[in-house]
Amino acid sequence: MPQTPPFPVTFGSAGFNNNVYQTKEETCNGLYYHDNNLVSGSLEALIQHLVPNVDYYPDRTYIFTFLLNSRLFLHPYELMSKVCHLCVEHQRLSDPQADKIRLRKIAPKILQLLTEWTETFPYDFRDERMMRSLKELTHRLTCGDELYRKAVQQMMQALIRKLTTLSQYEEVLAKLNATATDRMAVLKTKPLSIQRDILSICNDPFALAQQLTHIELERLSYIGPEEFVQAFVQKDPLDNDKNCFSDRKKASNLETYVEWFNRLSYLVATEICMPVKKKQRARVIEFFIDVARECFNIGNFNSMMAIISGMNMSPVSRLKKTWGKVKTAKFDILEHQMDPSSNFYNYRTALRGATQRAITANSSREKIVIPFFSLFIKDIYFLNEGCANLLPNGLVNFEKFWELAKQVSEFMSWKQVECPFERDRKVLQYLLTTPVFSEDALYLASYESEGPENNMEKDSWKSLRSTLLSRV
Repeated sequence: MPQTPPFPVTFGSAGFNNNVYQTKEETCNGLYYHDNNLVSGSLEALIQHLVPNVDYYPDRTYIFTFLLNSRLFLHPYELMSKVCHLCVEHQRLSDPQADKIRLRKIAPKILQLLTEWTETFPYDFRDERMMRSLKELTHRLTCGDELYRKAVQQMMQALIRKLTTLSQYEEVLAKLNATATDRMAVLKTKPLSIQRDILSICNDPFALAQQLTHIELERLSYIGPEEFVQAFVQKDPLDNDKNCFSDRKKASNLETYVEWFNRLSYLVATEICMPVKKKQRARVIEFFIDVARECFNIGNFNSMMAIISGMNMSPVSRLKKTWGKVKTAKFDILEHQMDPSSNFYNYRTALRGATQRAITANSSREKIVIPFFSLFIKDIYFLNEGCANLLPNGLVNFEKFWELAKQVSEFMSWKQVECPFERDRKVLQYLLTTPVFSEDALYLASYESEGPENNMEKDSWKSLRSTLLSRV
């Protein structure tokens, strides 16, 4: 049975040459090409193009692109049902007298398609209907053939391992979320003077940047490529089936990753606002500037931006006396790199450089590319919003599909990098579980550190003291 090649799949500059050599603007079996690139087609024709036959197997880039984007039109289980129907009826798998030679030619190709689907989009198979269709089709292929039976067993075992690992990861995240508390609540049992802070846990900015990269790469690795597209799917109000893929929290890993960014920003702000002494606050700021700079050097742009975001929060930025003691030259350089003007031109230039480095890298250390994730999602969102799914003639706009798949495919290569740094459980535990201040608590801590400067701040301070400190 042929082996699935590793990511990334390769896209041409103007879409994908589907190895079907057409003249300019030509049609073939309901599919429309321009300069050898598939640009549109009916949904049924595109589904038929996905299904192999004795003489044909779809290119892997087409498989990835169509499986990724087809969910804009139909549920994965509906697509699987159609694929099964085409395999069974068109390849005469339902015929008990089917030609054994013909079956042996087509079975490996169908198994390869199913393998690519289960490997690249395993979360689709959390749906019982998907698993049922998968088992029915593979049963037809393996009847009486030990070779195919073993291949199917390997495929199913790999799929179950992935889904089990995902469930275990979700359980860990649920426990982490359940233990998350407001820092103000911790003050009830621990006075500020004996609470731990980041510098008591890890005072080496290189080491902290590496542990942040561990967290980033782990959380990236669990995001399914389909989550980017499924976020655009509008739920049908008539669809009350609770098993339906749009009802289940299929985008939870994507959301969890965004929540991690927010947590890191609030953690940075908390660590800065917490110390009583101005000198200590300045030291914490300078420490995080060094951590952010090392994140940039690693290629961990998401942690870097979260740290900058935390330092730019109003409760932190208003600490003028504290900032007066900080050597801000390095911070100014970081802010310049992440300047949002010209659509984050400086950041995008740095990202391209990191991506190029990753392509030619010899070590895992040089392969790390962790994008500023909120901006990455925003880019995909605007690509989706800016292009119609259907052309005026009612055909599927496959040029849009290529572009979406190209961006998501790049993400797939980034998320599969193994973190080369040694894990420090104590530091990781602190980053993931230590309580952080809420926004109100940050303002209160900020006012306690450096008093209000105007009447509005004074009123806010009084209000926060009466509401927050009364709970402690």
